[in-house]
Amino acid sequence: MTDSTHHDLSRPNASQINGVVLGYAQLPSAATDLILLGDLTGRYATGSYSRLSSDGRTVIPRGDRQGAAEHGHRITAAIACHVARAGGSIDQLTQLLLHPEHEGGRHTRHIALRSGQARALDYIRRVWASASDAISSTSALGSRHHAYEVLAALRDRIETTPWRGERGRTALRVLRAHLNFAEIAGGPLHHASERQTAEEAGVSRTTLRVVYETVLKPRGWLRRLRVGHGREGSTWYLGDGNIPDRGGPVLLSRFRSTQFPPDPALEEWTTPETATTADIDSTVLGQLMGHDAFAHHALGSAALVIISALHVRPDQTVAELLGTSSVSRATTYRTLRRLADHGLVQHTGETWTLTPRALEGFGIHLPDDAGNGHTPAQGWTKVAEQHGTWGIAARRKALHTAERKAYQEALARLAEHHSRALVIVRDGRQVLVPVPRPDEIPPTWHAPDGRVLDPVTGRPAADWRVATDGRLILITPSDQRSYDELAAAHAEALSEWESVA
Repeated sequence: MTDSTHHDLSRPNASQINGVVLGYAQLPSAATDLILLGDLTGRYATGSYSRLSSDGRTVIPRGDRQGAAEHGHRITAAIACHVARAGGSIDQLTQLLLHPEHEGGRHTRHIALRSGQARALDYIRRVWASASDAISSTSALGSRHHAYEVLAALRDRIETTPWRGERGRTALRVLRAHLNFAEIAGGPLHHASERQTAEEAGVSRTTLRVVYETVLKPRGWLRRLRVGHGREGSTWYLGDGNIPDRGGPVLLSRFRSTQFPPDPALEEWTTPETATTADIDSTVLGQLMGHDAFAHHALGSAALVIISALHVRPDQTVAELLGTSSVSRATTYRTLRRLADHGLVQHTGETWTLTPRALEGFGIHLPDDAGNGHTPAQGWTKVAEQHGTWGIAARRKALHTAERKAYQEALARLAEHHSRALVIVRDGRQVLVPVPRPDEIPPTWHAPDGRVLDPVTGRPAADWRVATDGRLILITPSDQRSYDELAAAHAEALSEWESVA
């Protein structure tokens, strides 16, 4: 082992790990240590040996076999990603994992020993496929500073990409919400639920799903790695939108204005009126998009991008705004008039600019505006009230809170069915008593406070409660069993109970 950052595998003395050659590629020193020595630092053990209990609120330990299997799988997946990023092959990965002296391949060798060589090779193929897919759509981040550089480059790309049409501008709001989450997480990989994103972007969940499926996922801006469950949001990865447009109506809802068609003599018929690049300030857009003033039936997304474009470059003509905001000519004129009515923009000759303190939303008539004929800027709340959209964000948040509560209650009811047996003590032994059908549970077992009365002593059992459907539920880590294990335990309980009786 060397002290260098990478092991050059193209050199004869460093081109192999115990005889496994990876050709011209390079593996980081962390990868070689993981292969040879295993997870010495416990980096991949986090979350492997514990899980949420049936109540969804506390963490309980997993069984040793389950925890070790999860830990081993995470190590195997990490090694596969290292080999794939280094340009290796599945055959080289197989040799690394099955080598008897490589601690990182212990999990794979255990599968081969327990279930056979064919099952182990099939497992390696599945892991390799997942690793190859992840490597092809992600980039390696060497440090937190590098992660912020990637996010800054992504923000620049978002701000210079034309988002045409109402659906495209809505997709911009959703993508900016995910970029906010990614900046908090410190990299393109982040967690977010649909409700959380909808509240951040100021749109409904229905609209959110539409732009996910028709714009952001097909164009490579977002990729869902894992669907959220319970209290955990979905896992997302921000892409760079490098999948080309197929010419569909995803973003191009309106190429040309019907009011001002291009002049055929200038050969402009095949050119969209908006430019192929944009220039907006997405930070301003991200700060304003959640306000009720920019709801669909108020100022809308077109006002958001025009304000963002004018914040970057003041004093733009309508022709320039068509390119920087990617908004059609007719919508630009209509939106500018609406913003001017609220005192948010003003024009001098042919150029438009934001009014002083417009972004602050203050209803203050500044002294330097006196006598210029412009309406003073109104507060965002007053704008929303005039359009009848004030309170939409609060109602949406209240609805999402109610939905989350109902969902958690449903999960709790499902979790209540993990155990269906009663344990009693006979002569110092714990005997598992098979519970009768739910409609046959004696009412005498039910305590008034929801606890379960021990049929032998008549006192409440500390570890038991009655579920909403009348089933008896045991609160213990042993509830975390598979269906087959529960079935075997039930059969064993029947036999033991009959022998004791």
